[in-house]
Amino acid sequence: MQYVYVKDSEGFVFKKKASEVAANEKIISEKEYKKKSGIALYEKKFGHGGTRENAGRKTKFSSPLKFQIRVTKEEKDFLSFARDKKMDFTALMNIAMKADL
Repeated sequence: MQYVYVKDSEGFVFKKKASEVAANEKIISEKEYKKKSGIALYEKKFGHGGTRENAGRKTKFSSPLKFQIRVTKEEKDFLSFARDKKMDFTALMNIAMKADL
């Protein structure tokens, strides 16, 4: 069954089976049918379907977020020294843990 869109002599539009089209009805395009019937305006105004605004996945940042921790001047100097000398913090923590025992 193939459906077609038709317009009668008074200007009303319908969706009918191709076999039921009368002699006084003119076959029109789907675009014209939606425009004349008001479906296109309805879809434009209410916009059913699709995603909500800002509903997508969170954006991935190229670099991790920066965070701040309050430290003393001595701690800041030690961290700067350790980074300059490329010290391994994991090894330092293991040595400190062994020293506490």
